[in-house]
Amino acid sequence: MANEAASLSRFAAVGAGRMGRGIAIAFAYAGHRISLIDLRPRGDEAWQRLRDEAKAEIEASLSGLAQLGVIDASQVGPIAARVELVDAAAAPRALAAAELVFEGVPETMEAKREAFEHINRHCRDDAILTSTTSSILVTQLASLVRLPERFLNMHWLNPAYVIPVVELSCHPGTDAAVLARTKALMEEIGKLPVVCGASPGYIVPRLQALVMNEAARMIEEGAATAEEIDKATRYGLGLRFAALGVVEFIDFGGCDILHHASREMSASLDAGRYTAPAIVGKMVEQGRLGLKSGSGFYDYEGRDVAAYRRDVLSRTLGELRHAGLWRAPADRTLS
Repeated sequence: MANEAASLSRFAAVGAGRMGRGIAIAFAYAGHRISLIDLRPRGDEAWQRLRDEAKAEIEASLSGLAQLGVIDASQVGPIAARVELVDAAAAPRALAAAELVFEGVPETMEAKREAFEHINRHCRDDAILTSTTSSILVTQLASLVRLPERFLNMHWLNPAYVIPVVELSCHPGTDAAVLARTKALMEEIGKLPVVCGASPGYIVPRLQALVMNEAARMIEEGAATAEEIDKATRYGLGLRFAALGVVEFIDFGGCDILHHASREMSASLDAGRYTAPAIVGKMVEQGRLGLKSGSGFYDYEGRDVAAYRRDVLSRTLGELRHAGLWRAPADRTLS
């Protein structure tokens, strides 16, 4: 019995769809076994069809990494084999063994309630329970969970096995030790957990929705073509924000720059979209302009500013080199 328990997966993804498969790959890639659980009772033929589809997608995703030289082709099979596909009948056993569970069923409260009824019934008391929901607040879901202090939302970015950031959203009752343990487990598989409050859109979706809507609006208005917008975002906006975080970028350029730019665009384009939040005006009034004033969203007191600027330049040059856009200086003799 002890050997049987040791052979079971420490991790479980409930919901065998796209997100569950991506999470399973992330753990399998990091060397862990994980149960990919389908809670819906199915006939033998339907289960075999889902099982084959999930297995094929997992192997295809890993083969894609092999084709790009990330892993050797010989590793595809062993990594894929770490994902155990579990049907409804075997779900109780897999859930009972898991120390970290990801709920990833369809985005309805009915589906979530049904899934957590199973999870509550079979998971042990010290298991961390998470939902991968992109649209339902952690405060709404906490009431569905037995022992809600061990519950939080965990939003993965697609493809889940590639993008390092996972967004952790806690409710007021989430135990601090549970959050710390969750972060440690995610860091163990190479992820970068970021923590946010119980607010719609997490961090990344909230920011990217504004950018994507504005890009579509510019096409609608005839301001620029899709091709030109994508070139500008890949090698301008995106490249800069890959080198500096958004808030770091505000401080680096100066909060007053954002303040004035927002004022001009709110007057010429749309006040609803471009009026700066009150915090920006308050910081300008207080002289907290960022790097140039010694404080902004970050505190720069005691920092070697020259070294910091070199670091930012180094990061930016690194992104340029990666994009293949950095050129050596021209060596021309004046004639």
